[in-house]
Amino acid sequence: MSLRILITNDDGVDAPGIAIMADIAHALSDDVWIVAPDGNQSGAGHRFTLGREMQFDRLSERTFSVIGGSPADCVVVGMTHILGDRPADVVLSGVNAGQNLGDIINCSGTAAGAREGALQGAIGIAMSQGINYEHGRDVDWANAVRHGVATARSIIAVAEGRDHYYNVNFPFCPPDDTAGIAVVPHQRFSRSPFRYYPSDNEGKFFVAIPETPMPLDPAADFEVMRQKSYVTVTPMRLQQTDTGLVERLQGRLSL
Repeated sequence: MSLRILITNDDGVDAPGIAIMADIAHALSDDVWIVAPDGNQSGAGHRFTLGREMQFDRLSERTFSVIGGSPADCVVVGMTHILGDRPADVVLSGVNAGQNLGDIINCSGTAAGAREGALQGAIGIAMSQGINYEHGRDVDWANAVRHGVATARSIIAVAEGRDHYYNVNFPFCPPDDTAGIAVVPHQRFSRSPFRYYPSDNEGKFFVAIPETPMPLDPAADFEVMRQKSYVTVTPMRLQQTDTGLVERLQGRLSL
């Protein structure tokens, strides 16, 4: 029986990256489904649309668009309703236009799609194509196209249980210059990278990332992808409790 694969993203069901992810999935299985937001949900994180009615449109036999839904909404709808009694074995989220590295994964809708997939019992894999922002915001998808299938297949082959999800970033170098796959931790920044950013319009502002907090760990995802041209894979735990701190604090807190 083929792997059942569910695809979502946070750039919207019509985004070019989701078409690339569909090609990746079809190279792995003939049982591929897409449930994605109808529009851009970048930065939505693991938000659920609670207390408000939603609906989805069926765009083709196996492609659905959730109106106003987040990536997490889409995975829930796909895994618990659209796919019926056989939920997906693998949830692929992306391919995102731009890297999701370091602490940015905490707000990433792409990462949340894979995380919810893992929480629902699947192997969750988030994929993002890096951009060299020093040269503009154009996306060159060549690395994801070349290396996406092998990367996904490698992760699926070694995935242990359903207690993790996997965050993948493709470098922005030419595909022939890619150094390989590096399994690395995510970069913990010295502070949140998000800041108030003034607008040119009086009285208006943005929340944005005006600069990358320094210093950066040369062994973490941010620099390994950008400076060393590896496809980075970061296994992320669903159990977020610091068990060591639990042990150290036992008996030390009181009312």
